[in-house]
Amino acid sequence: MRRLRTRTPGTGTPLTLVLPALLAIAFLLMPLIGILARTSWGDLGTHLTSPGVTQALRLSLLVSFWALGLSLLFGVPLAWLLARVEFPGKTLVRSLVLLPMVLPPTVGGVALLLGFGRRGLLGPWLEGTFGITLPFHTSGAVVAATFVAMPFLVISLEGTLAGLRPRYEETAASLGASPVRVFFTVTLPMVAPGLAAGAALTWARALGEFGATITFAGNLPGSTQTLPLQVYLLLQDSPEAATSVSLLLLVTAMAVLIGLRGRWTGGAAGRPRRAERPVDDDATQPPAGFAAAGNLRPAAPEPTAPQERWPLHADVTGFNELTLDADPGTTIAVVGPNGAGKTTLLRALLGLTPRARAVLRLGDTDVTSLPPHRRGVAWVPQDGALFPHLSALTNTAYGLRARRVPRAEARREAQQWLERLGVGQLAARKPSQLSGGQAQRVALARALAARPRLLLLDEPLAALDQTTRAQVRHTLRAHLGSFGGVCLIVTHDPVEAVSLADRVLVLDEGRTLQDASPAEVTRHPRSPWVARMLGSNAWAGTAADGGLALADGGRLVVAEGLADGARALAIITPEAVSVHRDKPAGSPRNVWPGTVREITSAGSRLRVLVTSDLAPDLIAEITPQAAVELGLADGVSVWTSVKATEVTLVGL
Repeated sequence: MRRLRTRTPGTGTPLTLVLPALLAIAFLLMPLIGILARTSWGDLGTHLTSPGVTQALRLSLLVSFWALGLSLLFGVPLAWLLARVEFPGKTLVRSLVLLPMVLPPTVGGVALLLGFGRRGLLGPWLEGTFGITLPFHTSGAVVAATFVAMPFLVISLEGTLAGLRPRYEETAASLGASPVRVFFTVTLPMVAPGLAAGAALTWARALGEFGATITFAGNLPGSTQTLPLQVYLLLQDSPEAATSVSLLLLVTAMAVLIGLRGRWTGGAAGRPRRAERPVDDDATQPPAGFAAAGNLRPAAPEPTAPQERWPLHADVTGFNELTLDADPGTTIAVVGPNGAGKTTLLRALLGLTPRARAVLRLGDTDVTSLPPHRRGVAWVPQDGALFPHLSALTNTAYGLRARRVPRAEARREAQQWLERLGVGQLAARKPSQLSGGQAQRVALARALAARPRLLLLDEPLAALDQTTRAQVRHTLRAHLGSFGGVCLIVTHDPVEAVSLADRVLVLDEGRTLQDASPAEVTRHPRSPWVARMLGSNAWAGTAADGGLALADGGRLVVAEGLADGARALAIITPEAVSVHRDKPAGSPRNVWPGTVREITSAGSRLRVLVTSDLAPDLIAEITPQAAVELGLADGVSVWTSVKATEVTLVGL
């Protein structure tokens, strides 16, 4: 059933635009109709099988495929250079690539004569040194066709490469793949549709080349007389035969364009279609590799890990300014608000960002000057960046193969890691056939299988449901306990930070705000963001008169104050906040009127957000029964109170 297209209400098609558009279509269509109308269909077979036409056709195919081969050989690297590398004169180079597309073909032929002809700049050297004479030779026809056709490949492929997220290539490099290996195993396969479109256009343009060929290579039967040149000659002696041959070229060109279906334009039809991921059923089906609830013993044995120990020392400068030292086996949770520099820190350790630079030592090896693929630093980005053209198994084995581990051994170890992460039964599936949680576990298995010295995880469990997250967290914790290197985990989940990390590194604007054990950070957070992440209220202010003058105005009474003028953070747990419908008259010394703005569930209790003109926003945690008794709902006026003894001050 055809999908019905809906038009946006209130929009119409103006007649002043439709009429010129229809005239343009008629203008383009009329010459094609002319060829079809004037073709002598009864003599078509005779015309196309005549000796001169078949000879020209064979030569055209030879020239066009040679031109395509040369375009691929030189055009693919040129497209990559334009899409991936910034260099002086890049605009000029791109203009040179586009020039043959706008240059009159005969002018192009003249330029080729002056460059490669017998009296040209390189012609005498080519003839004297190598005995190569291009003009009036088949090789000259190949050069002319390549000159006018290669830009179609370069422009098409450059657009596809520019649309490919570098994260795939960066992830491959972090797994140990050299730039050349990344290009051939990741980049090219992922841009294959764009490459195929550009190659088809290049071949079709080379097949139909006329002006540059006749000017540079001449019109010699059997040597340079291609099919377009044959049409030119037939027009003088046999117009009917010229029409038949023109029809052949027309049908060939239209077949190429229809087959591409607009891919050369970079429109929606040219972009790879994103396959819909299956519904994440991790919560309803326990993943293979895990036993029943309460017994999370891995079903597969742990792969043999290297016995080396890799302590970490890093001095990071640039946007991030900090020093990291960690012993082998240490896991550091990196937390902080958006823009704090968490991902920038990871990319600096990988050597992938100009925003920050890390002087990095792993064990006794200074890897600062090494490229990313030789650092031994594995990375799991936020979206996993699984290579879409590889199965889950070959994705996981990628880092091992990049380190020249034999294929059978790499696949065996990769399968073990997939089993440990509970996705062993999905080894043959492509990433588009995995749910979000399954894909994230495969990405995690791929990083762990790469035998890194430093492991960087950027919110690795964010895509998992709660049940699966607990299971994968258990497996990850078991591995990190025996890991010989250091692991940094960027997370916004306090459970991950507490359960997986030995230390919590709090960043703010690229600087270290706190670096302590999870217990210390939980008891005495030095950042309002961290305190809120841990579920507490956090108010910044300045100590004064035994209390705290709040930054947003107002005053907070505390039991144990700090020296006047000291900057401090007041931590108030939601359980310490009382909610009343009327102003309380008891012992609380901190009382504010407010309005309920939001009520959310937190397990068996409710969290109530109260806003006030006299104090910052405050979150209280109460029972559902208390909420019913108080008649709480959005917009209801209430009073909140906090005892002075329930306020903890942390000096900043």
